[in-house]
Amino acid sequence: MTAVIDEPARTPSRWAAPPRPVWEEKPSRAGLAGKGLVLLLACLAILFPLWIVVVTSLSSRKTIDEAGGLVMIPKDITFVAYQELLSGGQVTRAALVSIGITLVGTLFSMAVSVLCAYGLSRSGSLGHRWILMVLLATMFFSAGLIPTYLLVQSLGLMDSYLALILPSAISVFNILVLRGFFMGISPELIDSARIDGAGDLRILWRIVLPLSRAVVAVITLFYAVGYWSAWFNASLYLNDQDMLPLQNVMIQLVQKQEAPVGLGQAIKTGELSGLAVQMAVMVMALLPVAVLSPFVQRHFKKGMLTGAVKG
Repeated sequence: MTAVIDEPARTPSRWAAPPRPVWEEKPSRAGLAGKGLVLLLACLAILFPLWIVVVTSLSSRKTIDEAGGLVMIPKDITFVAYQELLSGGQVTRAALVSIGITLVGTLFSMAVSVLCAYGLSRSGSLGHRWILMVLLATMFFSAGLIPTYLLVQSLGLMDSYLALILPSAISVFNILVLRGFFMGISPELIDSARIDGAGDLRILWRIVLPLSRAVVAVITLFYAVGYWSAWFNASLYLNDQDMLPLQNVMIQLVQKQEAPVGLGQAIKTGELSGLAVQMAVMVMALLPVAVLSPFVQRHFKKGMLTGAVKG
């Protein structure tokens, strides 16, 4: 009598398609081909302009002149534009300013948003309903540009980096997403920690935040991208050219209003192409977002959908 040996259950592959519901028909080959074609065209529509920007920034003046402007096929690759931009001067200083504002602003915004969202997620907190109503009202009504400018001016924040952080430090939408996620955490878990003697700050730091890594990562990326890409506040509140962030310097280069010191002379003498410098600054502005986004991409579905649906 032969013994029957059960085969071990096969674990699904990481790249395997999720199980299909019984009521959903199996897609046809034409449907799969159509979806693939649409996705391919969408990727090309996104990547092709980026390809042109990168190739043009790496092209010599001769190649750009032969192409009559933007370059699509790489030829005579050179890093002169990046070397000149990173050798010092206004562009390097503007990049450091943008990095500093992004780091400090993101930390400040996340600290205030997390504390506010955690307080609003606790039903027993003092005045949480009224505070929530006030926050919701600011999503639909605002004082406007002129009162905001007068407020910043009256506080003495003109020509100050705080003017680039404080007016746009808090997003009510991000607070609501964090609040919805915090409300989804088991109350029994928080009550057990409170019975053990843990205070609110300890519960937030040791229990709530570790369980909310997905939504915290997504909101952090939102704030960081917002600070890195911001240019309007700097154009309003900063008059000193040496204090401008990278985005404002990029606008000056693209619009050919004013070339940074050193680069202007190099462009006039023919050592550099002004178009290559413009494209190089664009690449520098896009690079941090392009590098950080893939690491946070896996948290988008869990962080945003869960935080938006609950509560």
